[in-house]
Amino acid sequence: MAETEKPKAAAKPAPVKKATAKPAAAKTAAVKPAASKATKPAASTSAPKAVAKAQPAKGKTDDVKSKVKSDMNDFKSKATESARAAAKKGKDRATEAVDSIGKLIRDSAATIDDNVGKQYGDYARSAADMVEGFAGKMDAKDVDALADDARQFVRKSPAVAVGAAAAIGFVLARLIRSGGKDA
Repeated sequence: MAETEKPKAAAKPAPVKKATAKPAAAKTAAVKPAASKATKPAASTSAPKAVAKAQPAKGKTDDVKSKVKSDMNDFKSKATESARAAAKKGKDRATEAVDSIGKLIRDSAATIDDNVGKQYGDYARSAADMVEGFAGKMDAKDVDALADDARQFVRKSPAVAVGAAAAIGFVLARLIRSGGKDA
């Protein structure tokens, strides 16, 4: 039971591209006859003129550079202003959210008193006080001070910062998902 194998087609090598363009200096040397002693070679005289023609006037480049710099500074200041406004708006929203969480904890403290006990209701009230105090501190500070505080916190304890960022991201994702279903 020997099976016969079909011969496989040989792989074709990729075609090699030939360089068709010759350097400009080689073309001019082949076309022009040898220069006499009285005339200068063509390559030495034409090259500096071509470079001089390609370069714009000194005053024009300075004008363009200064215009680009001023445009970039304007763009930078506009971007900074819009980022600062967005950060302030985000800070205000975050402060409101933290404050509402504190109120929610405080409102649920009475239910905790009834179901679990007075001691646990007191824990809920103290947690609400802490959360509302944090909201007040956030509201009192400007965006730059909050950014500095966040930088210092991340430098002191990066593991806690990464964990907090993950937890906040999880909570925000849940809020976004639940908000999308209601609409």
